[in-house]
Parts: sequence; C-alpha cells; structure tokens
Amino acid sequence: MELRQLQYALMIAQEKNFSRAAKKLHLAQPSLSQQMMKLEKELGLQLFERRPGDLQLTYAGERFVDQASKIIDQVEQLKQEMMDVAQNQRGQLIIGSLPITGAHLLPPALQQFQQDFPGIELVLVEETTSELESLTAKGQTDVSLLSLPLHEEGLAYTPILEEEILLAVPPQHAFASLQNVSLRNCKDEAFIVLKRGQGFREITYRLCQEAGYEPRVVFETTNIETVQSLVASGMGVGLIPKMVTRTGNSSYVPVYLPIGDIRPHRTLVIAYKKGRYLSKAAEHFIILMKRIVSKETYLRSTFLPSSSLLDQI
Repeated sequence: MELRQLQYALMIAQEKNFSRAAKKLHLAQPSLSQQMMKLEKELGLQLFERRPGDLQLTYAGERFVDQASKIIDQVEQLKQEMMDVAQNQRGQLIIGSLPITGAHLLPPALQQFQQDFPGIELVLVEETTSELESLTAKGQTDVSLLSLPLHEEGLAYTPILEEEILLAVPPQHAFASLQNVSLRNCKDEAFIVLKRGQGFREITYRLCQEAGYEPRVVFETTNIETVQSLVASGMGVGLIPKMVTRTGNSSYVPVYLPIGDIRPHRTLVIAYKKGRYLSKAAEHFIILMKRIVSKETYLRSTFLPSSSLLDQI
C-alpha cells in the first residue's frame, strides 16, 4: 500500500466520480482506475461500488477513507514540523473562512502574511460554517475563521473579535425611528434568515428563542448581503453582524437598531484541529489576525485576550 493510493482514494471519495478525481489529481482516468484496482486486490476488499453515473463507498471503503484521512493528515503534520525544524520557510497554509466575514477581515492579514512568509503558498477555502468545522476537524484546513458556538468536539480555538449584532429593518418600518428595539417586540415580524449550515442562522434562532418565540421565517438565503437587500426592500427584518452593515452610499440600505438592553454579540475565532501540530506559519497567521482585528477601529470591536500560548502581542 502506497501513500499516493491513500490520497487517490480520498479524492475519489470526495468527488464520487473517477473522471473528476483523475482531473483534480492530474492523472489519466485509466491510470487512476488501475491504481484503485491494485489497492483493492492487495486489501482483498472492494472499496467502491461502481454503478453507471454513480459511485458509492462500501462499508470497507468508508472505514478505509476514515483511517486514510487521519494518516494523510499525520503525514502533512510531520512534513510541516520538519520544515519548521529546518527553518525552511516553504510550504502551504490552508485557511478556511466564512465568505462575507472573511472578505471584511482577511485581506490586511493575508497581505501582511505574504510579506512575512513569502515562501508560503496561501490557499483560501470558503465554505458554510458546518462544512468548515468538518474540514478543520479533519485537518483539511490548517486554521479557519469561524464563529461560536462550535459543534465539532475535535476543535480548539483562539478568540479574535467580539462583535455586536443589530436588528435590520426596512427604512419605512415602524421601528425605523426608534433608538433601539427589544427582540420581544419582534414576535410578529417576518424574518429573513440564512439557510441551514450557516452559523449565524443558529445565532438568530437562539436569540429569538431567548426572547420567547420561534422566528416567523419568510425567506432563507445563503448570503448575509442578500438578507440586507431583502430587508431594505421591505420583505422583513433580520439580524445582522455589525461588521457587514452597509453605509448610506450603498444600494438597498436597511435601518440598523441596537437590540434593547441585552446588546447581543457573536464571537469570531480562529479554529484548528485539537492536538494538531500548528506550524510557525499558522501561529504567525493567528497572531496577525488578532493584532490587525484589534486595530480596526472602524469595526468598533472588543478585543478578546486568550490564555493560549499564541498570545505574543
């Protein structure tokens, strides 16, 4: 059994298609198929159930992929640790991010990182909260920008920002002239929320439930920018992180209101696999994020110190 065969099997399981997997691996499909047949013959087990237009893992295949994923991750950790020991600043840093949040926070950190580590290739992976948590717990991202709470038990994290959550209402709404609003008074409002798999959707539901009701959802979307546009057009109300609020120069601008006395917040964190070796590049990126976010006064953020050994600023 060869390490490359493990990598091939993981790609096939991910793509659920030999042709797509071969393309991503830069292999000819017959060559990839031959390698998998060779592996299955060596194991004496069938890993993939091949059907026209479809590919499924067998029970043995599921077990193989689960263990192979752990082995590949351990090999990558070993490579990274040895590069650090050799003080060879070459390699790759895979960063997971929530798309809209990352667009606001990542650019200055990525720019500074490239200046500090010019030999490190940066790879950005943008996914939903649930998918990012899964990828990070499997070691398929080195670090990921996420918001609490985290549901994957295999994750550790460093807090970087606590951000206020506001209620967005249409400009013509009866609440628009208020200084603040209580969520208890929004029980009969139509809510626009993010779809399942998005962490901020869970925050919205939790805050409404704490106010004594389930939100009456009239529209779901995958993008917080769409939430704001729909609110501004009069379709309903929505909860919005302060970071992404729009200015008067933007089109479709809702009115943003502080939420009563509770002034809810969300906590943004840099998450990574618990117990996984963090390269010097990954540690440096976390430090950069904390330093840069703490200086972004336009966010009006509250910097959260951490007890982690990464606190070097």
